[in-house]
Amino acid sequence: MRDKVADSEARVQEVRVSGLAAEAEIAVDRWGVPHLRARTQADLFLLQGFNAARDRLWQIDLWRKRGLGLLAADFGPGYLEQDRAARLFLYRGDMAAEWAAYAPDAEAICAAFAAGVNAYIDAAEAGAVPLPPEFELMDTRPARWAAEDVVRIRSHCLTRNALSEVLRARTLAGAGELADRMRADLEPPVAPGFDPALPPEDIPLAAIEDFRLAIAPVSFSPERLAATLEEAPLWRAISPLGDVVAESESQGSNNWAVAGTRTGSGRPLMASDPHRTHALPSVRYMVHLSAPGLDVIGAGEPCVPGIALGHNGHSAFSITIFGADQEDVLVCRTDPEAPLRYAYGEGWREMEVVEETFAVRGHPAQSRRLEFTCHGPVVHRDAGRAFTIRTVWSEPGAAPYMASLSVMRAKSWDSYREALRGWGTPSINHLYADVTGDIGWQAVGMTPVRAGWNGLLPVPGDGRYEWRGMLSLDELPHALNPERGFLATANEMNLPDGWDHEARAIGYEWVDRSRAERLHDVLGRQETHGVAEACALQMDVHSEAAARMQRALTGMTLEGDDAKVAAAHLAAWDAQARAESSPALLFELWVTRHLKPALFRAVAREGAAIGLLWPGAIQSVLDTIERPEHWLGSAAERDAIVSSTLAAAWADAAERFGADPADWRWGALHRLPLEHPLAQVGAAADWSLPAMEIGGSGSTPNYANYRVGDFTAITGPSVRLVVDVGDWDKSVFVNLPGQSGVPGDAHYADLAQDWQAGIYHPLLYSREAVDAATETLLRLVPGGG
Repeated sequence: MRDKVADSEARVQEVRVSGLAAEAEIAVDRWGVPHLRARTQADLFLLQGFNAARDRLWQIDLWRKRGLGLLAADFGPGYLEQDRAARLFLYRGDMAAEWAAYAPDAEAICAAFAAGVNAYIDAAEAGAVPLPPEFELMDTRPARWAAEDVVRIRSHCLTRNALSEVLRARTLAGAGELADRMRADLEPPVAPGFDPALPPEDIPLAAIEDFRLAIAPVSFSPERLAATLEEAPLWRAISPLGDVVAESESQGSNNWAVAGTRTGSGRPLMASDPHRTHALPSVRYMVHLSAPGLDVIGAGEPCVPGIALGHNGHSAFSITIFGADQEDVLVCRTDPEAPLRYAYGEGWREMEVVEETFAVRGHPAQSRRLEFTCHGPVVHRDAGRAFTIRTVWSEPGAAPYMASLSVMRAKSWDSYREALRGWGTPSINHLYADVTGDIGWQAVGMTPVRAGWNGLLPVPGDGRYEWRGMLSLDELPHALNPERGFLATANEMNLPDGWDHEARAIGYEWVDRSRAERLHDVLGRQETHGVAEACALQMDVHSEAAARMQRALTGMTLEGDDAKVAAAHLAAWDAQARAESSPALLFELWVTRHLKPALFRAVAREGAAIGLLWPGAIQSVLDTIERPEHWLGSAAERDAIVSSTLAAAWADAAERFGADPADWRWGALHRLPLEHPLAQVGAAADWSLPAMEIGGSGSTPNYANYRVGDFTAITGPSVRLVVDVGDWDKSVFVNLPGQSGVPGDAHYADLAQDWQAGIYHPLLYSREAVDAATETLLRLVPGGG
């Protein structure tokens, strides 16, 4: 399959692979991207599973065990509650409908992918390939996969808004409507409606504890690993509520497609930098899949076959989160004489009860009872009530990204849209560009139709609040070849002008529009936009939020020398949140640690706790500063708050970083640590990477949202990708921190500094270019166990 000259220039290894029908190969280029070549598509997806295990076996094995609720078998009682919560949200519906939703060959593809993972495990047990060192450290072994494992796990998906419904109820009850709008801006403005039988004060925070646990990543600590069976319940809450909320609300992405009329080359260009919680290894993985009839390259999640963003030699495609509301919290009244019965309609319904068995390392197997209403899993009970979460995860076709199996093969706008009809989760802005010159946008994702309520607060589960189907693809917004010559999305409220929010309600909770405003501004001003310009825009750290605040400050009457000095320091700034910027440090420290708390206290009811308002909506903060009479009653009240908090922030920065503002650097406070999940366990500390000083913020295109408590960066672009449509070898990428998840591997962290510095590498597609860049060649031949 390769010529002898190319073989001599690459390190060649031969591996026997069980289940493979014919010889295949994995050519790994100098940046760690594997180019998989097989003679049939069945072999290709087996090869993809084998390769995913080759580079990411510990990661995908942990993903599977977390999602299926199998952690306690490996790690002990400290994981039993997380296992129970995970199994509440497994898909338990009809598998025939599930497979049919994605592609005619979806089940066969997943079966081949699972067989490939298992083939790698077979080869590792035979000593032909290595196991990642984490298995030896933890004294565990990887488990075999089944095809349905790929699709039954939903809880790693980004959906909304169950968490926010409960937080909104608690905020409304304790702090009032203005405080809740400060917590989460609603677009378009709407009053959260509640049923008189279920006022906000009747909703406990405990109602989302199981849901939080089900979506939580796996954490490791000596204490958790040493937990006894008696201590297992202590691990129901494994991270602070604020951290969970901050991370769930800060997931995003940027993407844009520019028509050939604006690129200079005459070809369209596609850019994408999906934002997720930073992890080691990355949640994304670049791969090239080639077999007769299929030749695609791009990024996906290593635990899922196919790719979610990239190109197929004709069409390029990319994704960002779209703000559809895909969850509801419902509260059922239970029968005091029979707690498994709940009121529904004019009578009662019986809960479904599932007895689940959990293996627990070092202990006998444990049994737990899971309860389900007609809406979904019961996640909390109190006196006479059962709380349940209805989520699109329970619907066939809602496995995250799985419809990509059809999307990645589409080679026209019409076939692309047809493929998207099977897209369930997450809700996405899909952008498209192809060699004919077409660029397009289609919003996708299961979007429930609600009649009579807006989904912003928990409602009774007695049958009066039912979904009435889903919006069809044609009812969701879309566009083809806009006159302006580009399309761009960044999780903002991007429903078209004149959208009928009553007839086709999508959702009301979106992400800060600052990034989108910057993208549209830059793309609208540029006469030509090429690969270099796209890379620069992905690295752009202009904060539109900061620029708006600067403009607002010029009209204020400030009191006190420190406040005036601080305002002058900000006024001289170019609003670029660079790592080395002194004003960027002052701005973020001021807004996050001083201004927001003061505004929270000002708009909340007297004596209300403000902890649930974090991290707060920057658009609401800016609106408060720009329209103080609406929020605070007067401009004088705003000016007093700004004066006192600016002075406090100036003193805070001086105390932390010295009296001379020339010594202040945003990156000294805003750091990105990349810790191995086992960093607290034995020798695994050596597998973490040094923290990087980075620029950006939650309002910059180069997204770098941070944890409120310590300014540690938590989310951002896991991978950056720019596709030159039609001249494919000119496409570029960078992944953080590298392609491999195996500590010590050459590609474990080789791209981290390049990611930080904005250095991109070729994403090679042509056979000639790939062969020239290949460093390692794995020849896979049929055989094995």
